[in-house]
Amino acid sequence: MGVAVHAYAAHSAGADLKPYEFELPDLGPDYVDIAVSHCGMCHSDLSMRNNDWGFTQYPFVPGHEVVGKIKAVGSNVSHLKPGQTVGMGWFAGSCMICQSCMSGNHNLCPTSEQTIVGRHGGYADLVRCKSEWALPLPEGLDVAKAGPLFCGGITVFNPLVQFDVKPLDRVGVVGIGGLGHYALQFLKHWGCEVVAFTSSASKHEEARKLGAHHVATSTDADFKKWKGAFNFIIVTANVPLDWMGFISTLAPKGRLHFVGAVPEPVSLILFPMLMSQISVSGSPLGSPVTTARMLDFCVRHQINAVVETFPMSEVNHAFEHLHAGKARYRIVLANE
Repeated sequence: MGVAVHAYAAHSAGADLKPYEFELPDLGPDYVDIAVSHCGMCHSDLSMRNNDWGFTQYPFVPGHEVVGKIKAVGSNVSHLKPGQTVGMGWFAGSCMICQSCMSGNHNLCPTSEQTIVGRHGGYADLVRCKSEWALPLPEGLDVAKAGPLFCGGITVFNPLVQFDVKPLDRVGVVGIGGLGHYALQFLKHWGCEVVAFTSSASKHEEARKLGAHHVATSTDADFKKWKGAFNFIIVTANVPLDWMGFISTLAPKGRLHFVGAVPEPVSLILFPMLMSQISVSGSPLGSPVTTARMLDFCVRHQINAVVETFPMSEVNHAFEHLHAGKARYRIVLANE
């Protein structure tokens, strides 16, 4: 017998979300069902609702920053129990047999299940995933604020691990929003000297409170001031900027790393990059193990998202708030 789910869905690109009911098939042996208590609202949810990337399937239920209690577990699942509080993010399953999975890089699995791609997400009372992506919340983590960690948080935490960012490094964070405000907190407690790049004067003081030692703008004056200064720059913004200006601020062997989905081609001049052995890279979220390490790091250093909370029933109002650029800094929907 299937499982009835009550959700909010858009039935066409850009449409408001309306109450929607559907039925999940019987629970598979490797899967778990999560009763959703909170779900973060990410800009990717908005992009998918609007079909900005061209592969949204309707009716579409957004939501990939889920926190809730395990409701049921499949017959092969022994490490999770009903009633346990867990979180899940963009990924809802990986094959567990490919080279990426077997080497611990489940987030790079070529046949991964993505929570809101071709399936229904967490703006609902129930969401399903394979058990490897349902991660227990450690004691001390605020359940009402934890959801955004499973997308926004791990997106900026993963590169710090993958590229061996060191405590003595000087790191630039480009864009102080839903992703950037996490990056500032992580890097502060990582031990780095942190410089926030933002075009919004209203965020200067906020950036310092979140962990920035200095605040800069993407102007020629600041590019000259920080010339050759950074070991690592993480770009959380999703707008075109002067990328060669940022390249000029990198030290030899420095790295310009993208986690924001910049919609236009990134134009670079290779010669100065060759001469200083500069790297440019990008990455998606992180593996279950890296995500669990991030959760422990957050508990250890009392790192939380700065969130605004809306009832799940006000999802359309929350989308309008996000689209208008008013979110400070993440939005969380709470099931009533």
